[in-house]
Amino acid sequence: MKIGASRESDSNEYRVALVPETVERLVKAGHKVLIEKGAGTIAGFPDVSYSQAGAETVSAIEVAKSVDVFVHVQPPTTDEVKALKNGCLVVSMLNARNDASAVSALASVGATAIAMELVPRIARAQRMDVLSSQASISGYKAALLAANALGKYLPMMMTAAGTIPPAKILVLGAGVAGLQAIATARRLGAIVEAFDVRAAAGEQVESLGAKFIHPPTSEDAEGSGGYAREQTEDEQHIQRLFIKEHLANVDAVITTAAIPGRPAPILITTEMIEVMQPGSVVIDLAAESGGNVEGTAPGEIINTNGISIHGPINVPSSMPFHSSQLYSRNVMALFDLIIDKKHGTLNLNLEDDVIDATCVVHLGEIRHELNS
Repeated sequence: MKIGASRESDSNEYRVALVPETVERLVKAGHKVLIEKGAGTIAGFPDVSYSQAGAETVSAIEVAKSVDVFVHVQPPTTDEVKALKNGCLVVSMLNARNDASAVSALASVGATAIAMELVPRIARAQRMDVLSSQASISGYKAALLAANALGKYLPMMMTAAGTIPPAKILVLGAGVAGLQAIATARRLGAIVEAFDVRAAAGEQVESLGAKFIHPPTSEDAEGSGGYAREQTEDEQHIQRLFIKEHLANVDAVITTAAIPGRPAPILITTEMIEVMQPGSVVIDLAAESGGNVEGTAPGEIINTNGISIHGPINVPSSMPFHSSQLYSRNVMALFDLIIDKKHGTLNLNLEDDVIDATCVVHLGEIRHELNS
């Protein structure tokens, strides 16, 4: 088969969908790989590295019109979609739950589409779990953003001029991103507390050397797939009062709470921000889906009474080398499932749990009403 990837068109997207490591595996398996010229340059993968791995570098349209499997990070462009061969398989993070137009466009040209963000959280699909691999990058970078923005040391420092106490960081949400933020902040020497509505998160938080905090009367709120379920108004009120008590004593807050396909829950209101110490920093990793902090502006830094609220967008793209590498490995794990190793052809078993969940379009037919 012919498998290809092109440069991402989004100005904030620096990742590339296939890296030389994956290309080499595909070529050894007998596939022809086409990569758009310059597709991986910003991510740290020059054209020569693709050539050495066995790929051919061509134009974006040449990739789109030639390949049987077209791999992207973000959805392909309108011109690329129009150029696709009938029946081409597109593998991408399509944002299918919220962007019906991307799904419809692919259906209109008779394509088949797999949305990588819909990989189910089951044991056999862990190697394909794009949300987890990219969230790990986000959590790591969030701790660095907090350290960089905070005008204080993170670790305790003993100097000739006296001892400086360690910074205190509060992490809200102990999923993959939250746990990585905790681990990174701890490595940098900060004292870390973490809050999550899921009781099971407590053991993971404490295993990283942080303190798990939660209201004494709160109920476990773990939902399907390991995500937190949506909270009732009463539950949210209790949680906000509890979090507010802790905000006054921390130097930085990292918020990571997100529910796939839905607006992010508000964890910190404007009133709660007012109790924080001047010079404090908030890193809102949920900015793109509305934010966990009231007033967060995606892609901007808002200063309120001496407290800076950061709304970074597409955080994994800020570390494009490793985020591309991890994404490409996720895609390769998917290929191991859907490509027949003996014949080198696609084998999409729509009854398979992973394929059924992720295949949103099959030969021009939309399979799931995801944005309902």
